[in-house]
Amino acid sequence: MSHTFPQSFDLSGKLAVVTGGRRGIGLGIAEALAAAGADIIAVSANLEPTGSEVEARVTKLGRECRTVRTDFADRAAVTELAAELGRLERPVDILVNNAGTIARAPAAQHSDADWDHVLAVDLSSQFVLTREVGRRMLEHGSGKIVFIASLLSFQGGITVPGYAAAKSGIAGLTRALANEWAGRGVNVNAIVPGYVATDNTAALRGDPARNAAILDRIPAGRWAAPEDFAGAAVFLASAASDYVHGALIPVDGGWLGR
Repeated sequence: MSHTFPQSFDLSGKLAVVTGGRRGIGLGIAEALAAAGADIIAVSANLEPTGSEVEARVTKLGRECRTVRTDFADRAAVTELAAELGRLERPVDILVNNAGTIARAPAAQHSDADWDHVLAVDLSSQFVLTREVGRRMLEHGSGKIVFIASLLSFQGGITVPGYAAAKSGIAGLTRALANEWAGRGVNVNAIVPGYVATDNTAALRGDPARNAAILDRIPAGRWAAPEDFAGAAVFLASAASDYVHGALIPVDGGWLGR
């Protein structure tokens, strides 16, 4: 074997871009990748230029952290982000596509504006950024791309038709890119989070009936925390996953197995 286990998970010298890196899952993943040795470029629509939580956590681990503000609903801004990453002196080794949004309304009242916004942020921008960063990875013959899918990549959910459609699209995009890029040194995979205690799920956790119904359905008996995704993220970003392509790895407390 060319790797021992500790070495195969080592990300020293790697540069990782984490979108949606200001809070929640993205913040947790950025910290985990930094702990494994990677330098971080964190991207988010409202990310502070200096003094952000992600910057504090990454630099505390002795790694470099750069923050970039990008609105993923703005195609031109995403295109400029991709161009900016292409102008860096060092290549992007790892791309974690975590940026996302959600709109809750019954399907019969789900507006065009909500649909368009969610699809732009959660699917179209993911493809645009990945296409551009992935093209450069192909030129170098190596790279790790990690999408953040959802349980709704497999299920329909309730009152979130745009989000369900976008996350189902992410599952398909993960497989489609893996089919094209696996033989060229670029791994494309996805993490499938279950129900996570973040700002996006505050409404669910604040509804006693929905909160109880969700917890009853999770064999682990609790909502996920952002740090629960650290292991899967480091695995998919490292040499340990070199023969893993097009996989959607659930980190869901057992929800899909129920």
